[in-house]
Amino acid sequence: MAASSALPYRPYTDFLRTYFTGKVQKLPVDVGMTCPVRDGTKGRGGCAFCNGRSFVPRTCAGDVTTQLEAGKQFFARKHRALAQRVNYLAYFQAGSNTYAPVHVVDSYFREAMAVDGVEGLVIATRPDCLGEEWLDYLQALCQDTFVMVELGVESLNDRTLLHMGRGHDRLTSERAIQQLAARGIPVGVHLILGLPGESRSDLLLQARLLSTLPVDVVKLHHLQILRGARWAATYLQNPNAFSLFTVDDYVSLVVDYLERLRADIAVERLVSQSPKGALLAPSWGLKPDEVQSLVLHHFAKVSGYQGKKVFW
Repeated sequence: MAASSALPYRPYTDFLRTYFTGKVQKLPVDVGMTCPVRDGTKGRGGCAFCNGRSFVPRTCAGDVTTQLEAGKQFFARKHRALAQRVNYLAYFQAGSNTYAPVHVVDSYFREAMAVDGVEGLVIATRPDCLGEEWLDYLQALCQDTFVMVELGVESLNDRTLLHMGRGHDRLTSERAIQQLAARGIPVGVHLILGLPGESRSDLLLQARLLSTLPVDVVKLHHLQILRGARWAATYLQNPNAFSLFTVDDYVSLVVDYLERLRADIAVERLVSQSPKGALLAPSWGLKPDEVQSLVLHHFAKVSGYQGKKVFW
């Protein structure tokens, strides 16, 4: 079982304790970044699963400072109740935040670092948007503040990546993870479970492959069909083109997946969460903490824990 945790998997809070004392809160920031499958470099319209805007909270309006202050206000009531100091992380979440030139984005990062209480940056991007200049810049930035990079890996299956129009292959993701880790930069990865054409055995193999890479944090998402995404039109024409998870099937898969995931990889997210108005399917009617409770119950039922079935 994951060390120092009452949970059967290593929680994200355990990872954060490596770097911070006390409560940590991520504050989302949107600086209008695009990506190479939206601007025509590798495609247009984005990846088939993505509508581009469902990941932007209401606090993300105005300049960087305004967004961060709005985020602090949003969480203020909860943190006052805890009566403890909060370490804020500016989470550059929307778009690919290393796609623009370094000198452009550096000004946004520096503005965030100057906001009171902000103790670090979490930077979301794509594996194919990390050239040597960006890698060197991020390594240097780590001398000034905490920096973590979240990569939208989504799948480690080349056939799936091609089908969704991702614009990069598995090797690109593996190389980006390894290059960041070699520079001492913590790495988080996003993965979507249930993509068309991927079987349960494919996904369990994915967990084993991920365990061979220097990944620090994983965020799991179940496939959701979002209004405005390219797959929305496909779904409306032919829902049977997708094998969307029931809650029970997804919970069972997550437990099996985590049992095959290296025990020191922290789990930040177990399930997708999209605004109700953006979601076409599946509609489970459950909040993330309710899904987490079901996962914990299933872990207990099978006497499971993260890493139980990792064999080298």
